[in-house]
Amino acid sequence: MRKIFLLVIVLSALSDPTYGQQQKLQNRPYADHKIFHLGFTIGVHTQDLMLTQSGHTDENGEVWFSEIPSYSPGFSVGIITDLYLNRFMNLRAIPTLHLGSKNLVFKEQASGETFKTGLRNNYVTLPLQVKLVSTRINNYRPYLVAGTYGSIELASRKNQPILLKPYDYGVEIGIGCDFYLPYFNLCPELKFCFGLNDMLEKDRSDLTDKELIKYPLSLARATQRMIVLSFNFE
Repeated sequence: MRKIFLLVIVLSALSDPTYGQQQKLQNRPYADHKIFHLGFTIGVHTQDLMLTQSGHTDENGEVWFSEIPSYSPGFSVGIITDLYLNRFMNLRAIPTLHLGSKNLVFKEQASGETFKTGLRNNYVTLPLQVKLVSTRINNYRPYLVAGTYGSIELASRKNQPILLKPYDYGVEIGIGCDFYLPYFNLCPELKFCFGLNDMLEKDRSDLTDKELIKYPLSLARATQRMIVLSFNFE
């Protein structure tokens, strides 16, 4: 009887799917069952433009080309609203303020002459995302996000060589991981945003210095891109 009893114990342990795995005490085990919750996000980002050159030749026979050779970090802060759909999917709206800038360099094709200018852009964006989560493993849970967004520029500066339109829209995708702490979730997230609107303002009647008109004329199209590294607290 003693041998049979020991055999039953061994078979029970082997039939347990968690046998041999180190199990940890789960923090806030029912956190994912909330129908609705709030949070906030802070982070850094870089702004970029996909530039299409027009090949325009000005009255002096000059042809200018432009690029953004380096990126400047910006600051992001927002509010998270999260709606539970099922155990693997949440719907999220995250109004966010992005404070940042872009630095453009123009170069003349023949002479090599360069001209530098900066764009300071402060955007309010409203992303609508679907969050796809994996099964929770102890106190962490990887996830993917995908969705669309709309944005508006808070204050455009006139009389600049390059002027962008105040409205944009696009798509975004990202990856992240929920870390379950005793009182809240900390979620590092990396997100890529791709604008779909042509942001280049072609009507430049606001330019008082007509010598600058050759720079916007050298561009045919400009669409925005942004990379955001954020830390969500939920």
